[in-house]
This record gives sequence, C-alpha cells and structure tokens, in this order.
Amino acid sequence: MAPTKSESDPTASDTSIPFFKSIGLSQAKAAEAAKNAKSANVLRNLIVSYDLAEARLDEKQATVITALAGQLAKTESVEPDEQAFAVRAILQGKLKSVDQVNAAVKYLEKFKAPINELEFDTECGVGFSITSGELHDAVTSYIRENSVAGWSNLGSVISGLKASSALRWANPLEVKNAVEKAFTETFGTKEAAKPKAKDPKKEKAAQPTATASEAAAGSSSSNRKPVFEEGFLGALHKPGENPQIRPELREQHLRATDGQVWTRFPPEPNGYLHIGHSKAIFVNFGYAAHHGGKCYLRFDDTNPEKEEARYFQSIIEVVRWLGFEPWKITYSSDYFDQLYDLAIELIKRDKAYVCHCTQEQIKADRGEKISAPKACVHRSRPIQESLDEFKKMTGGYYRPKEANLRMKMDLTDGNPQMWDLTAYRVLDASHHRTLDKWKIYPTYDYTHCLVDSFENISHSLCTTEFIASRQSYEWLCDALDVYKPRQSEFGRLSLQGTINSKRKILQLVDEGYVSGWDDPRLYTLIALRRRGVPPGAILSFVSTLGVSTAASNIQIARFEQTVRQYLEGSAPRLFMVMRPLKVIIENVPDDYLVMVDKSFHPKNPQLGSSQIPFTRTIYIDADDFRLEDSKDYFRLAPGKSVGLFQAPYPITCTSYKTDSASGEVTEVFCRLEDSGTPPKPKAYIQWVAEHASSGSPVCIDETRIFHPLFKSDNPLAATPDFKADINPNSMEVVKGAMVEVSFWPLAKRCIADALEEARARSAKIKAIPDAGSRDAHTPEITPEQLVGKECVRFQGLRVAYLAVDSDSRLGALDEPSDVTPGIRQGDYLVLNRIASLKEDAGKGI
Repeated sequence: MAPTKSESDPTASDTSIPFFKSIGLSQAKAAEAAKNAKSANVLRNLIVSYDLAEARLDEKQATVITALAGQLAKTESVEPDEQAFAVRAILQGKLKSVDQVNAAVKYLEKFKAPINELEFDTECGVGFSITSGELHDAVTSYIRENSVAGWSNLGSVISGLKASSALRWANPLEVKNAVEKAFTETFGTKEAAKPKAKDPKKEKAAQPTATASEAAAGSSSSNRKPVFEEGFLGALHKPGENPQIRPELREQHLRATDGQVWTRFPPEPNGYLHIGHSKAIFVNFGYAAHHGGKCYLRFDDTNPEKEEARYFQSIIEVVRWLGFEPWKITYSSDYFDQLYDLAIELIKRDKAYVCHCTQEQIKADRGEKISAPKACVHRSRPIQESLDEFKKMTGGYYRPKEANLRMKMDLTDGNPQMWDLTAYRVLDASHHRTLDKWKIYPTYDYTHCLVDSFENISHSLCTTEFIASRQSYEWLCDALDVYKPRQSEFGRLSLQGTINSKRKILQLVDEGYVSGWDDPRLYTLIALRRRGVPPGAILSFVSTLGVSTAASNIQIARFEQTVRQYLEGSAPRLFMVMRPLKVIIENVPDDYLVMVDKSFHPKNPQLGSSQIPFTRTIYIDADDFRLEDSKDYFRLAPGKSVGLFQAPYPITCTSYKTDSASGEVTEVFCRLEDSGTPPKPKAYIQWVAEHASSGSPVCIDETRIFHPLFKSDNPLAATPDFKADINPNSMEVVKGAMVEVSFWPLAKRCIADALEEARARSAKIKAIPDAGSRDAHTPEITPEQLVGKECVRFQGLRVAYLAVDSDSRLGALDEPSDVTPGIRQGDYLVLNRIASLKEDAGKGI
C-alpha cells in the first residue's frame, strides 16, 4: 500500500505544529509531537473531538494530553468512551503527569465504561497525599522490617520504597530526602568519600560550583545582579540621557535633580490597590532607592466623579505598609493652574481646539481605532475662537459633553494615540481638594506627561498597555517646549484565578459573595494584609519574578509558595490542635505539673522560647487517635505508645470513652511512661495542656481556612459571566481549635516589635529635609495604622501558617507592656490561614 502523506512527506509535520501549538504547547514540544505520524494523528483527533484548542489549557496540561496521545497510539484496546474519560480527567486536573497518564491507559485497557472512578483514582495516584511525618514513619518502618545494614544500602532502599504500593505516587525527591534523613538518624552521618587524586593535566579545567542554596534560589547567589541592574531595568537610560528638543531643558532638569533618578507611583484614587499594583510600587520606589534617588507618590486626581477619601488613605497606607516611604506625596490637582495656562498656550500655538461633537461622532471620526480617522469639523476653527470657547467651558457655560478641548495632533499617523486626544472636558462635580473652583478637568493623556515634566521625573515607568501613549506623551511635551521625561514600559503582573477589575470586585462585594474589599479571599493588597501575608513576602514574590516587557500571569500556587518560603524561617511555631480530643493521664496526680521549655523555632533561636505546662489533662488532635491500629500507622491507638513533642515521656493508651449516641471517641485514657525504660516512640504528636492558672490552652473561636474564590484559572471565560465560576466552598470555618498558652506573650511581642519598627521608620522620614507631603490635607498615616492584628503570625505546628484576623477582640493587646497578657472578658479570637504547609495535602489545613 502506498504510504500516506504524513508518513512520506517530511513537510506534513510543519502543518501540524501551529495546530498543536493552539492547545498550549511550546514550539519545541509541538515540533516533537509532530515527528511521530501515528501519535500525531491521535493528538490531532483528540484536539478536534474534544475542542481542546478552545479549552485554554496551560502548557503542562497540553503536555499531558500529548502524552495521552502517545500512549493511545500504542494500543487499540482503549475505546472512545474510555478516551473521553481520560481527557476529562486531564481537563479536571486529576491526571497531572506523564506517569499518571501511563497508569491511566493501562487501567483503561483492562476496564471498560462505566469506569469505577474511585478505583481509577487510586490506581492512577489521583489525590494522593502524604505528610512528611507519615513519609518518615514509612521509611523508618521499611528500614526496620528489611534489616537495612547501613549507608551502603541507600540506593536499594530508595528504589524499594519507590516501587512499593504505599509510596508509588510519592514525590521522588521527597522520598530520597526522607530516606537520607532516616539513615542519618539511624546510622549517623555518612562518611565523606575520599577525594580522588587530582589529575594534573585536568586541574586547570576545574570550575567553581554554586552552593545548594545558590542553586535553589538564584536571587540569593552572590554572582547574580540585583533585579534593578539586569534585564529591563538594567537597560534603562541614565538621568539626562533622555533626548530634549533644546539642550537647556536637559541642563535645567539635571540642576533640579542633581543628576539623581527621580520616579513616581501615580495611582488613580478610585479604588483599592491589588496585587498587580505591588509590582508597579516595587519597580518605581525600588528603582529610585537602588540608585540613591527619590520617588513621588502622586495621586492622579483628575476625575472627581469617581474619587473618594477612603481610597487616598488606603493607598498611602498600603505603600507605607509595603515598606516604602514617598519622598513627597503630590496630586495632579496641585498643578491645575499650570495645566490650564499650558492649555491656553497650546491653543495659541494652534495645537489645540474646542470641539462640540458628540462622543459618538468623535468615535466615528477617529475610525473606531480600526480605520483611518477623519478631521473634526471644528479642527480648523480660528485660534481666537477656540480661546473664547475654552473660556466659556471654564466659566460653566457648557454642560458636560457639550464641549471638549482636543489636541491637534497627527491624523496621518498610524497610532490612534495621535488622533486628536481630548485634553479637557466639562464635569459637573466638586473636587475633593479644589472644591468648586473648576468646571473643567484635564484628562490623563494631557495631565500625565506634563506633571511628570513639572516634577522633573527622570524615569516615567509604567506598564505595557501605555506603549502607544509614549508617542503622544512625547508629542505634548515637545509641542509646549517643556522638559520631556522618558516613558519606559514593563509587563504587568496578574495572578491566575483572580479578579482585579474594580467594577467586578464591587459586584462581588455588593452581591454578598465576599465580605468587603479586604475579604482575605481577594487579591487586593488590603485583603492580603488582612489574611496575614507579610509585606516582605509580596516584595520577595515580585522580585523573584524579575522585570521585563512580558506580562506575568502567574499561578496562585507560585505566589503561595513564596509566602511559605518567607514564613518558613521567620514565623514562630506553636503547638496547635484543630479538633481537640481530651486525654487524661491516669497514673499521675491531679496537680501534676511539669513546665516544658520550648523554642519558637528550631533553626532560628532569635525568635526566642517559652515555657508551657504539661499536666494530667492534655488535648491532642482527633486525627492523631484511631480505634483500629495498623502496621503503617504510628500514632495513638488502644494499647499503643506515642511520643509527645518536647514532653518528658511518651504515653500509652489504656482505654477510651465514646459518645453513646454517635459512637465518637470523647476521651482517651493513657499512662505516662515515666518509670523504667520507656518505649521508643515511632512517632510524635503535638498537644496542649489544660492548666487554668496559666490560661492554657488558648481556645480559638474561629479558624478561617480560605480556598480559591474561583473554580478555574480564568474566571473571565465563564458563562454567562465570571460569577458562574465562583467556588461555593471558598471558606471553611473551624470552631474550637486550641493553641498553646505562649500565644499571648507572643502576640503582645509581635505588636510591640511592629510598632517599634513603624515608629522608627516614621521618625527617619521626618528627619529628611523637604521630605513628606506638601499638602496639609493629605491623610496622615500614623505608625499605629501600619500595625494591625495581622502582625501576629505563627505556624501552627504541622497545621498551617496563621494570623490573627481584624474581627478579633483581644483586650490584652491594648494593655500596657507590664501587664501579663491573657484572655479577657469579651475576647473573641479569630485566626486566618495565611498559607498551607508544604505537606498541606496531609494533616495540614
């Protein structure tokens, strides 16, 4: 039989590559997928049959689909129904790896529709989870049962564990690390291999290598440049290198700035800042600070219809909370008189005219940005006539939309931003600062570049949606013969599965889907602050992404991983039980008390330590007790011993009590193994003690566990609108959890330390000459406003990273420092989960 075109024509794959890229494959992976004719045909059929080009797959999902096609090409035993089941499992995020796909195809070769989903999930590792503690227990059990002799057996133990059914789907690196840790505990530190004698001929070829920490985090490598010296930011011009139409303008600018970098962060005060703004804040403030320059916080307050006092205050507070201090806080309205005078000058230079067209006519004349523009009928009116009309606009003669001042730009240019943009419009609104002085207000396109010029900005840094505006920016400065800053654009930041639109967030608030703009499920900066995310973690996240002209659309998981890494070494660790189960130690007296010394962090002694009581009655997590024991279970069960973290002795369960109605265990009775040689525990669990005189344990009224607000990574693609994608189970509330009594002194210390740091910063900025606001009406953000209850952060050991929520009422935090903290009448303690632990799929929440 003659070969098909795909088998004989080497160019056939070229036509497949763009098609394969349509599902999210990179160029290289699409080309690789097109090489094998048989699997390429299967992949093509999958894309068409399941409309995968419209499914908005990420590259990882597209790669898994390609792997599925490769496996299906090798078998004829998987029918269309089973194929559809496998594709759905990938789209639903169940099958995430090539290994899982291979297992899925093998399973579907044996079993036909209808598929037993539970059995399928188990066979393919769907939802597999194991905590570090459980993994450690499994490894130590394997070493003991197989009589492993020492380090010489390391490789075979790792291989054996990977091949075992219990750890078939465990992360291979985590298995390797757990085995090495268990070997060190069991056999001691591995002796370093003797170095081989150097080959003198190859000695010169030796190269220095990076340390493990440098390899893991390039940003910490001493060889890597700071983010402000590489890539986009490293390529920016030096002050004074931005071209001017007259050399005198450059000289005047350099005299004013003394050759320093001057930037500005110019938000509109019509909403709360979100995670994307953190990048703009980091870039503008950080770039200026890195080069020893200055950064303004300038409010673009040219639209009084949408501006509110609460936004001004929130923006200043957020900028300072992130750790930045504006050199000056200014407003576009500071320059309304100068802007007006320059508008008159622009008309006199025949570079502006008053237009009376309707908005619809203006859009039609501009070609709706898709066809060539037409000149407005008012474009050629005499200069004096435009001056007279502009004065009428100023005096309130015209109502809104009856007259506009438009710039006379270049209608032959291909850039729509050169098609006679509006400079002034009539607004019937009172301004928050100028009150009713003005009837006309300048537009962003007119104001922005001129105020940058007035403030001698050396680097006007903005996001790439303003690239087209750079031309009009420069045109206006040159038309008025003023200093021309250089606009440079970087890619904006967004997170998948989030909404940043002010209008859409307002819908969520108004319709009760979230409690407010600071609801911890949102990604406004005030919401992240309330959740307990440290400002340093946000800046670390932005810094590690780098700055380029490409937009960054990042997975939430990556952001949360950065938060975890930041908290790993800085968050104190407290014992915490989410679902308390009472344990009574029967062989000690009622007044038994041992004070246990406990550090807040095993690797960070600077965080300090505390003493907690160990008494006859303690509470453990209900998940740490089982009625039915098993070989792979190492925590508490009838007749079984378990260690208690940092307690003096292990305990052994002797009996238990259950609820007669539900059958649930309500109390466990144990024996303290404090005589003779106590059994060596195979596992350790955490606990909190009942001790009324010290206030132990601390009872938590609510622990709020936040899950993604939306079900998909792209809520805007949902139909009929983004609200259809809302996750109805985005918040879980657990009541009655307990935490060790050290919480109280820790909470008080966290607040005191944060206040001290905020006051020191405030004092430092006030000591700088000419720094600060130039307006007496600018909201004054006190150090106390920068310090909220969210500063009380800790890791609930093996549970999660948590912070105190603003809904909490904690009287002790308002008391003088010399008063012993504790629970007060009327207190109500609410904790927010900041982020899960690495092992969150297991015991963590």
